[in-house]
Amino acid sequence: MSGILNSSIGRKFAMALSALFLMIFILQHFVINLLSVFSPDAFNEVSHFMGTFWAVQYLMQPILIFGVIFHFVMGFILEIKNKKARNIAYVKNNGAANSTWMSRNMIWSGGFILAFLILHFIDFWFPEMNTKYVLGDMSGMHNGEYRYFHELQEKFVPLWRVAFYCVGFVFLALHLLHGFGSAFQSVGANNKYTKGLKGFGKAFAIIIPLGFIFIALFHHFNH
Repeated sequence: MSGILNSSIGRKFAMALSALFLMIFILQHFVINLLSVFSPDAFNEVSHFMGTFWAVQYLMQPILIFGVIFHFVMGFILEIKNKKARNIAYVKNNGAANSTWMSRNMIWSGGFILAFLILHFIDFWFPEMNTKYVLGDMSGMHNGEYRYFHELQEKFVPLWRVAFYCVGFVFLALHLLHGFGSAFQSVGANNKYTKGLKGFGKAFAIIIPLGFIFIALFHHFNH
């Protein structure tokens, strides 16, 4: 593994695989959160299952956390190495003319998304871990009802938090728009399905973040 990560191609390939893995998680996370708009009861049931099922808690959750950390660490490493390589090329060429704004600023969009994730962990994951494993309450109940939907709505009452989340989702869209195409290029995908997959990637990068923004605004105005 260390030998693969020591090469430029190996790092890009590992980065691409981690990105595709995280996109699957984002889609799953979106579907569950979308339930909160259409069926609070279904959202509560699914949230409780995800929060108590052993395979999710003790197998999938650690893999996800590792994937997030790996993706961001590898992203910053690649950006630093790419910037060093570009410094020489920029003396001869106009970098802005040969690359998109997003490709030149992935480290900044990634940094904002990281800050967004930290707030998200503080808002939801840390309190959840405290409730279940420190206080020992695995029931998911509060005053005889599931607490998940109520807690979600309460988080989106402050306007500043809603605004921060919305900006975070915009950066996520920009990050995904560049990252999806880059991921397929890194893994060497070039066949008759490539054009369709790239189209799917663009749709994913726009629709999913917009969906998250809709969810945040919905709960802010309907709490």
